[in-house]
Amino acid sequence: MLVMTSKRKTNIIVAFLFSILIPAIGYYYLGALYAILFLSGYLGGFIIWLFVPSRASWSVLKAPFWLTLLAFLFLHKVEENRMKFFEVVSEKITGGSVPELSVGLVIGLLILPIGAWLIIPLLIKRGSELGYYSIWTLFASMGITELAHFFLPFFTSELYGYFPGMASVVILAPLAWWGIWRLSGKKIHGSQ
Repeated sequence: MLVMTSKRKTNIIVAFLFSILIPAIGYYYLGALYAILFLSGYLGGFIIWLFVPSRASWSVLKAPFWLTLLAFLFLHKVEENRMKFFEVVSEKITGGSVPELSVGLVIGLLILPIGAWLIIPLLIKRGSELGYYSIWTLFASMGITELAHFFLPFFTSELYGYFPGMASVVILAPLAWWGIWRLSGKKIHGSQ
């Protein structure tokens, strides 16, 4: 049975609004497919944060956190860019055009989410509920949502095969799963 953990209402509202904001920005700039993918990581992370108590210390979370974030930024995003992920999705799945780089796109889909993830260490060290919310969104996005790279080929007219971003998910997702495992521990681990 799931039981909602005790969290301050203002933190729940802030976390929920952020969980909707990122997918809404994704919808505005990139379309429905991306919004659904972002929603699975952010709203999924929000729901897990609400129902899974987590007080794991920063010392327990820092290795999976940093390795997951670095794998995302320096393996996964590089692979997606080099292999033209957005272009392939546009050409083979959505039929839309690739959006041009704009201030709103950069703020909404790079600065806000990555900024929220970069302040996780400070927030968790202070015992902030929003720090735990943010780390749940990171691990849910990287460990669950990024698995979509293995399902996207089914939405093309081609035989199943490599899809841009797929190779790095093999490293990225297990790192996030390690973080989920650490984060979902029942007791406080280590010292902060």
